[in-house]
Amino acid sequence: MESTFERRSSRRWTALLVAGTVLASTVAGFAQDEARVKAGLTAWKTSGCPACHGAFADGDKEQDEAPTGANLRTTRLDNAALAEVIRCGRPNTGMPRFDESAYTQRGCNGQGRGPVPPGLYPAPRMMSADEIDAVVIYLRMRVIGRRAITPKDCTYYYEELADSWCDPDQEK
Repeated sequence: MESTFERRSSRRWTALLVAGTVLASTVAGFAQDEARVKAGLTAWKTSGCPACHGAFADGDKEQDEAPTGANLRTTRLDNAALAEVIRCGRPNTGMPRFDESAYTQRGCNGQGRGPVPPGLYPAPRMMSADEIDAVVIYLRMRVIGRRAITPKDCTYYYEELADSWCDPDQEK
């Protein structure tokens, strides 16, 4: 027969084991999420997004000849709407489509399949569905809802070049 002490001890060990398992899965989940955020940042940088939206998605474009992109730090779009805009673009606004199959193989903006509409700004390169999803995750986790651009944001964006681009004492 088990004593009260043994039952309590067994329960404590079980609780510790459960807590340890939850903590380990949370840490693994965080590492996986951070990898998706980094993948989104890479897709953001390599797809030409900063040319119009700026490095920090604040509408401070990097190329004068590019259309002025929206300030995504203040957007109210949900993830599905963000993905749709990235995938399909917005005709006559300067927002390119980044999905090769948008319009022709998959409808956009509530419309069925059809020809690509005129007035879409050319995309520097197309993105895969995974890249589009990763960009949405990056925007949601590191950009949307953050008004000021902090030195930490600058360092995250520029990584090893941060010393050349970021002033540690200045917020934008």
